Amino acid sequence: MSKFLAAAGILMLCVCSTTAMAQPDFSEDLYYTNPVTFEIGTSLGAMNCLTDLGGKKGIGKNFIGDLNLQNSQLCGSIYGTTFYKNAVGLRTEFTWGVVKASDNVLNSVKESTLGRYDRNLNFRSTIFEMMVAGEIHPLYFKHYPEKHHLPRLSPYIMGGIGFFVFNPRTKMDGVWTDLQPLHTEGQGFAEYPDRKPYKLKQFNFPAGGGFRYKLAPNVNFSAECVYRFLNTDYLDDVSTTYIDKSLFQKYLEPAFVNQAERLYDRQKEINPNHTTVVGDIRGNPRKNDSYFSFNFKVGIVF
Repeated sequence: MSKFLAAAGILMLCVCSTTAMAQPDFSEDLYYTNPVTFEIGTSLGAMNCLTDLGGKKGIGKNFIGDLNLQNSQLCGSIYGTTFYKNAVGLRTEFTWGVVKASDNVLNSVKESTLGRYDRNLNFRSTIFEMMVAGEIHPLYFKHYPEKHHLPRLSPYIMGGIGFFVFNPRTKMDGVWTDLQPLHTEGQGFAEYPDRKPYKLKQFNFPAGGGFRYKLAPNVNFSAECVYRFLNTDYLDDVSTTYIDKSLFQKYLEPAFVNQAERLYDRQKEINPNHTTVVGDIRGNPRKNDSYFSFNFKVGIVF
């Protein structure tokens, strides 16, 4: 699905660019009769994430160098934007999506991954997000003496603040299990005072950009990519090192102990002879997790 969306996006942008050059004149009565306009719309696209899990061959790369495109999942949104002369906008948007990652994608290159494949962890989480963001359309800062000279294709940048809800889960015995209540890395345990329990509702900082194309005076089409900077490394419930599993009996309710002991370390599912040492690397705490989306948007202007 992600490859299809990427190809469709490139094709649409090429078509839009060609059309914009072939038809430079475009009537936008709203721009002249009322400098303040409103747009409401919806979007559909793909969402993905960059976390400690999965990746590419080797020791792991920075940013999209470790991106697994096959993990892209469907996402969508509804939004409303207030524009001033089409140049500056303030948007409120509600987004739903899914993110996931798994170490088993490294199977074909497992010999090079220094144990990341053998770690054998995975997660999946639904994302619910609300953001408030500003948009800047540089082409509309120029004065156009005639309304038919207004650009039909407009690149833009955006950024703001968001609030999102997530809940990392993994599958055990065919059942999806919530990971946060299991404290898999000793979050909140006295033995690990630096590992605080992470909250499932947090703020994020979205930033991105795209292209807006005017299909008609009151209809906009956009292709947009938005990256979310997070304040947590636990989007996937993985961040630092393995703990002493006997601590689960000390701190957790009996109903959670067996789940925690099985899910904090799943290396024996691949190698029954494996022995995990307390303090062995489980994740990389130096980099927070993130997620992003690529969406096609359609909006009605009034």
